[in-house]
Amino acid sequence: MIDPRVIALCEEFGIEVLESTSYPKLGQTRAHGTIRNMIDTLGEDHARTVLMTLAETANNKALLDEVGLWMCSDMVKWFAPDIEKNASLWLETWDRMPIGFLQSRAHELRGAVKPRFALGGMVYLMLRQVYGQPEPVEI
Repeated sequence: MIDPRVIALCEEFGIEVLESTSYPKLGQTRAHGTIRNMIDTLGEDHARTVLMTLAETANNKALLDEVGLWMCSDMVKWFAPDIEKNASLWLETWDRMPIGFLQSRAHELRGAVKPRFALGGMVYLMLRQVYGQPEPVEI
């Protein structure tokens, strides 16, 4: 059974919660256990910020899986003071990032690095260019 708190929270952002046997489309998730765990361990406000970040920004509705949700949770925890100062800048930044593309690259590393952490590293570097000292990378 899907936790009613998860359903209510997802409904706030127009996210449809599916049973784990279904294959999700954009704006749908079957990672209800992940969201429930997030609510239980980090609180409903934290989970709300994570879902808002992914559901209300461009091209991120495909990230409503375990990897995308936990990666976003990691970034929300780290950048919480910045989000509190300017939530609009947070959402604008996520609008501009090609996170779906980055997630596909992170999944290529499966077996060597957990995709959550590979994706988190890539997203962190992009967020650092907005929050903190930009660190140019030259190859």
